[in-house]
Amino acid sequence: MLAPVAATVVVIIAALMLAANFLTDYRWFSSVGYTSVFLTELWTRALLFVAAALVMAVIVGASIFFAYRARPGIRPMNLEQQGLDRYRQSIDPHRKLFFWIAVGALALLSGAAASGDWRSYLQFVNGVDFGLADPEFGMDIAFFAFTYPFLRILLGYLYAAVVLAFIAAVIVHYLYGGVRLQNDTGQRATPAARVHLSVLLGLFVLLRAGSYWLDRYGLVFSERGYTFGASYTDVHAVKTALTILTVISVICAVLFFANVYFKNTMVPMASLGLLVLSAVLVGVAYPEIVQRFQVSPNEQRLESPYIERNIEYTRQAYDIADAEVQDYDATTELSTSDLVQEAQGTTVRLADPSVVSQTFQQMQQVRGFYQFPDVLEVDRYPDSEGNLIDTIVAVRELDGPPSDQNNWLNRHLIYTHGYGMVAAAGTEIDAEGRPVFTEYNIPPRGELSEVVGEYEPRVYYGREGADYVIVQAEEEYDYPLDAEQENTDVPTLEDAVEPEVSPSPDEARVPADAEQTEGEEAQEAPAEGEEGPQEESEDTAAGSQAYNRYEGDGGVQLASFFDRVLYAIKYQEPNILLNSAITDDSRIIYERDPLDRVEKVAPFLTVDSRPYPAVVDGRIMWIVDAYTTSDGYPYANRIDFTQAVTDTFTDGSVQQVNALPGNQVNYIRNSVKATVDAYDGTVTLYAWDEEDPVLQTWMDAFPDIVTDRDEMSDELIEHLRYPDDLFKVQREIMREYHVTEASAFYGGQDFWTVPNDPTGATDRPEPPYRQTIHFPGEEEEAFSLTTTYVPRGRENLAAFMAVNSDPNSEDYGQLKLLELPRSTVIFGPGQVQNAFDADADVREVLLPLEQSNAQVTRGNLLTLPFAGGLLYVEPLYVQAGGDGAASFPLLQQVMVGFGEEVAIGSNLPDALSNLFDDGEAPPPEAEEEPAEEEPEQPEAGSGDNPDQDLTDALNEAVEAWEESRESQEEADERLREALEAIQEQMDEQGGN
Repeated sequence: MLAPVAATVVVIIAALMLAANFLTDYRWFSSVGYTSVFLTELWTRALLFVAAALVMAVIVGASIFFAYRARPGIRPMNLEQQGLDRYRQSIDPHRKLFFWIAVGALALLSGAAASGDWRSYLQFVNGVDFGLADPEFGMDIAFFAFTYPFLRILLGYLYAAVVLAFIAAVIVHYLYGGVRLQNDTGQRATPAARVHLSVLLGLFVLLRAGSYWLDRYGLVFSERGYTFGASYTDVHAVKTALTILTVISVICAVLFFANVYFKNTMVPMASLGLLVLSAVLVGVAYPEIVQRFQVSPNEQRLESPYIERNIEYTRQAYDIADAEVQDYDATTELSTSDLVQEAQGTTVRLADPSVVSQTFQQMQQVRGFYQFPDVLEVDRYPDSEGNLIDTIVAVRELDGPPSDQNNWLNRHLIYTHGYGMVAAAGTEIDAEGRPVFTEYNIPPRGELSEVVGEYEPRVYYGREGADYVIVQAEEEYDYPLDAEQENTDVPTLEDAVEPEVSPSPDEARVPADAEQTEGEEAQEAPAEGEEGPQEESEDTAAGSQAYNRYEGDGGVQLASFFDRVLYAIKYQEPNILLNSAITDDSRIIYERDPLDRVEKVAPFLTVDSRPYPAVVDGRIMWIVDAYTTSDGYPYANRIDFTQAVTDTFTDGSVQQVNALPGNQVNYIRNSVKATVDAYDGTVTLYAWDEEDPVLQTWMDAFPDIVTDRDEMSDELIEHLRYPDDLFKVQREIMREYHVTEASAFYGGQDFWTVPNDPTGATDRPEPPYRQTIHFPGEEEEAFSLTTTYVPRGRENLAAFMAVNSDPNSEDYGQLKLLELPRSTVIFGPGQVQNAFDADADVREVLLPLEQSNAQVTRGNLLTLPFAGGLLYVEPLYVQAGGDGAASFPLLQQVMVGFGEEVAIGSNLPDALSNLFDDGEAPPPEAEEEPAEEEPEQPEAGSGDNPDQDLTDALNEAVEAWEESRESQEEADERLREALEAIQEQMDEQGGN
């Protein structure tokens, strides 16, 4: 008696949970204005469910019905039938119930499976032509991307229905004597059973004929040959074999149907034998003979046309066909004039987003419950003069209430939002090595807000915090009123140190100094996960904290008691019903992660793993790059998306590649730029690549959800950038597909690989870096995303690749490749890192730090074109040991490498000066005199200090160079004199 009651209760609870999730999903889509997405997906799923369930029920049900109707009236009397009589007597009284249960279960399973293929169906019915035909069949690419996959799915369901119908027919015929295992007359099946089963086998073979014919088009995805796509054997053997098998299958199907007239077993058995024999001989043996005896001995010559197809279509599919390749005979030596000319105006983003995150955390966390990501983002903002500068940015997000106050009320109703942007100039530091902030503190202030204007600083939608919060209920914690006083010593642009060549460029801050400085910072910022000294006032003095009530339209309004019941069921939380502060005006905010929101309103898109915040039009906006992807582009090589985007900064686990089994893709476009308002959660999708056929297909399927590109504001466009994951996928493809000749591709001698990150402790690839670079041949610097390549199996540099990331540039998205000569050995990232570690001058600086309790952190190893070669720049951070409460990395040294020479300095000009000095060092036979204790520093220009004299000469050269630009004729003579003075000072040093 209890079992039916328990089962009823379980069914009711499951139904309530299902209904609650369904209704809350609808409410969510309605709140963000994307109800059409919810309804389109719902009706498409329902249509496919009904269609698949109906087809399965009709085919299987009809088969069972005819098998029962064709049962023999008189069954032979033998032991087999006597044993079956007991089953028949048990089943017959309930046969209709068993019939409907069996048919219904199969229909439900089939419908549920079919509903998951709704994306393929929508692409099939809304497909837009690519305007490009494949070279083998002359079919538009849209057939292979949209039509072919759905036809394969359709055939699969029909196969399953016919096979299940055949199995069901055999079972029924056997139970009722139509099919017998024991029979003295030799007739194993009645004529009616033979006819029934022959028809089902005929349908199966007819479907097989259709499958063979469709397989011909599937050859464009073949993996048989040297490259992906149809190979020589596929075109000249397999294609012919599939055509023959199609004809044979149709003949065999006709023979099976003819058995309706013959009613014996010989015809279907002969047809089945012919089908199997032809499949083995024609479908397997013939192609294998061609491959082994014709292709393999002549593979390069025969496969060349198909390798060319693979190269052409792969480059098109990944949008690398228009990449500009430049032979770059990189110089490995610097002259004096090169240094003077190139050092001027050369700025490098030394602030490493993965290292200064700790600095942000300590200096701008304010309270222990605020959080910054482990890897910050690089954007560009104008300074007070309107010049765009590389800027490290992050949002001060709310991780949750303090650990000792982490109850339901605090987590979901009080601590609801983060507060403010934090930004620092990427190329500036203060005298202590700290980043120079352009936006800081609570409430936020700094040059950034002065330039872009006031903005809403509250962050209700972000990547941290509770899965849902309820606003307009309890008073929400806003920010500490004393935060400004606690963070008065924040380095700003006024504190930035103008890097100059100093007399002692190799002098590093000793660990004791670093510890003392950071100890002072301990009074300014609390440790991560801890509360500052004023935190006790939260419980005792409410006046020290600011509170706020949400005034936006984000979230779903809990307009009735029924709404609160729905969300109480959804989150299995009775407090939603019991809290008296939650009223009809309250709103529940959920799906707060910007990636989740974009994926939900656009389930056909693949989102980039690196959303980034920007201040746009008075709001903090999350900018999310989104891709249209496919695995159905003919001849294009497939790669694993997750594996391609995995590097030091990401493990790829956050990737959600929709509707692509195994994450395999062979077509990708950054077709959509999406924004998510951090205050009210508004999601806007902008068509960035409006010519993309895949995007056009989805826009036909979901009309009016994607906004035209022209609707973007100028301020938003300023903050767009080339996406990380797309660049990683393209660089993965470019490793091999920079080779465009079939013969060279077949040999593979020129294939590259992405070097492992030499500054990390893992074997993951080096991440691409955002920096402003002056690409050779270009007039102006450009904000770019860069990466390097090394030859396969070697460590020297093979190529440097960059993509223009400035959305206002005509060259935005243009891939540019500097290919280095194979005869010249240029150090790769790993070799440069080894040279840094082995260089005596570098070791002299690092050894005291490493032997102390200070922690030395190597920043990003940047590579950039410089003086006709390639310059490596790596910042070094020093962090006081002992796990100090406010210990964070300070940028103390910069290492540079050019050619085979490396150097270190306290800043970039120092390091470049030392690099130049090392390059012009005296010959080995010149002996150095023993170093004596240096007297007091003489005045500049006295001649007693060669380093100072060299510095003065360099400064004189820089001034002369600047004047030469204004008045070349007047300054030429002075420039020559300055260069001669430099040479004289260096000769004097060499003689000492």
